[in-house]
Parts: sequence; C-alpha cells; structure tokens
Amino acid sequence: MSKPYDPSTEGAQMSFKERMSYSDYLKLEKVLTAQAPLSDAHDEMLFIIQHQTSELWMKLALHEISSAIRSLREDHLEPAFKMLSRVARIFEQLNSAWDVLRTMTPSEYTEFRDSLGQSSGFQSWQYRAIEFLAGNRNLAMLRPHAHRPDIMEKLEAILAAPSLYDEAIRLLGRNGFDIGDEAERGDWRETRAENGKVFAAWQTVYRNPQRYWMLYELAEKLVDFEDYFRRWRFNHVTTVERIIGFKRGTGGTSGASYLKKMLEVELFPELWHVRTDL
Repeated sequence: MSKPYDPSTEGAQMSFKERMSYSDYLKLEKVLTAQAPLSDAHDEMLFIIQHQTSELWMKLALHEISSAIRSLREDHLEPAFKMLSRVARIFEQLNSAWDVLRTMTPSEYTEFRDSLGQSSGFQSWQYRAIEFLAGNRNLAMLRPHAHRPDIMEKLEAILAAPSLYDEAIRLLGRNGFDIGDEAERGDWRETRAENGKVFAAWQTVYRNPQRYWMLYELAEKLVDFEDYFRRWRFNHVTTVERIIGFKRGTGGTSGASYLKKMLEVELFPELWHVRTDL
C-alpha cells in the first residue's frame, strides 16, 4: 500500500506562521463572516450569498468598464476590447447566479422575506453605477442613495464625465464622422437622445467593416456587452416572477412589472437600430 502523497516533498510550502497564506491574501475571514441571516430559514443563506457574490462581480465590472472608458478616451482600442469582452463574461456569470437562486421556491422565500424590511436589489449602488457608466443616466435613480453622501459622491463623479457610449461616439468624431450635436455636448448628466447622424456613422461602419475594422469591432463589443446585460435583466424578471409572482418588491417597486419596464431600456440604441437598415 502506497503512502499518502505529501506535497512538501516537491517544495510546497506547508507552514505559514511567518508567511502570507491564501486566506490572508484574499481576506477570507472578512468574506466568509459577512453572512448574517436574520431568520432561521434554511434558504436565507442562499439569498445572501447570491447577492453578495453578484455585488463582487459588479465591482469587477465597474473596474473593467471604467478602464475601458479611459482606454477609448486615449484611442487605445485593443485594451478596451479585452476589457469589454471580460465585462460580457462577467454578466454571463451573473446570469448563471439566477439559476442557483431559482432553486428556491416561493414557500421557502416566504419564510424569511419579512426579515428583509425595505432592503432591495433596486438599491444596489453598484448596479446603478454600471448603468450610469454605460450611458443610462436616469437621475431619478439617485434618490435611493441620498442618505449616503459617500455613495452620492461616487455616482455624481460618474455622471460628470462621458459614459462608455459617449466615448465611443466621440471616437467616431475623431475618426472623421459627423456626429452632429454630440460633438458639442458638454452636459453628461442626462441620458442622451438617439441621434440620426450617429446612426448614419455606425451605418457607414457596418457597411464597410474592412475599412473601419476597429470601429466595427468596438461596435460589436458594445453590442455583446448589452446582449449579456439584457439577458441578466430578463433572467431577473423571470426569477422574480417564479418566486414572488406579481407581488410588490420589498423596496416598494411594482416588482416584476417594474423589471419588465427596464427590459425596454437600450444602452446603445443606434447600434441596435442600425441592423434594420443594413
């Protein structure tokens, strides 16, 4: 009978009294003690971890989108492509998280729903930051964060600068395209209106992909991001309907009905509408 394998015989470190360990580096004590269920319901742990891990993925998405915006601003398109591809994959992971949450039945959720009080995913400031960075700048959505000056400062900083899609449109302008009023736009706080000249610019790019390959690839990276983002929204609606039907959300929204309205929001409208005229 062979002896059990000992990794130390091949150089693996086995003593960490004076060294940084895996747990030390990842601050796992903080991460793994951050779950504090408020009820005795078995499924509350699932609910907490699903939302906490989603917020971690959103933190990474914010990191990547912010970096992609800076890269586009500096005409460094290749790094931006890599970052946007990563954002799409992040939302693929977020989509998979709904599959786990959907293993919880309405009866199981009812056991601890009252413990949530008025807390709701609707109040996720990171989700709001992702929308603001992408270009959906609905200022009414600032109000749930008014009690937190630190969060308001972060969101206002995002609103004070061009969004991801604004930077893509400005890039069109730097490459000789007539982008109309967008060239003079200086107030970034409001969601922009769809623009016929921007539409025409993207139409030219899509009709001549070999000539405008980098812009063409950027357009497809943006569409890929929004594709996965829309799937995430759709899966959110489906999960809510499956678990609570058409009850009001804990945060006071109309629940599934509110989420369905959000499915109609387009982050990059010209890129979706141009397909009809090709």
